Amino acid sequence: MSTDDKPESETTQVTRKGQVTIPKEFRDEFGLKPGDEVVWKIAEEGIVIRKANRSSARGMLIPDDTPPEKREEVAEELEHRVRDHRETIEDELLNDSGA
Repeated sequence: MSTDDKPESETTQVTRKGQVTIPKEFRDEFGLKPGDEVVWKIAEEGIVIRKANRSSARGMLIPDDTPPEKREEVAEELEHRVRDHRETIEDELLNDSGA
């Protein structure tokens, strides 16, 4: 945590449904709000949890450690490619339908 008077770790129980509560101190420290997503990862030291960023879905295509500027560049390129592909499909469908 950011100050000496805050704990660096805390324990919570796992419910029968497999749910856990993130302690308030951690939610406050990391700005977690209801509806936010978190990412669970297996690490050498155990389970690591972090707040998911809005571009976390891009992690499927771009490694997590990619700088934000590069992420935006790749996202824009992918957006252009998807748009172009969609337009091509729409044109093909219109031509096939006799329009």
